[in-house]
Amino acid sequence: MSTMLKITLVKSTICTPKKHRDVVSGLGLTKLNQSVQRIDSPEIRGMINKVSHLLSVE
Repeated sequence: MSTMLKITLVKSTICTPKKHRDVVSGLGLTKLNQSVQRIDSPEIRGMINKVSHLLSVE
């Protein structure tokens, strides 16, 4: 079984570049304090690293 990551949006995407908003929506996050679970993969890790200042990861 693959390791799962719990990703939470903790800061707003207002006043962020469009690329960052696209990455956040690509992770499946739309609302503040919303959490999603994603499989730990290099693609997801890259997305998290791009917008790490907006997210909390467990």
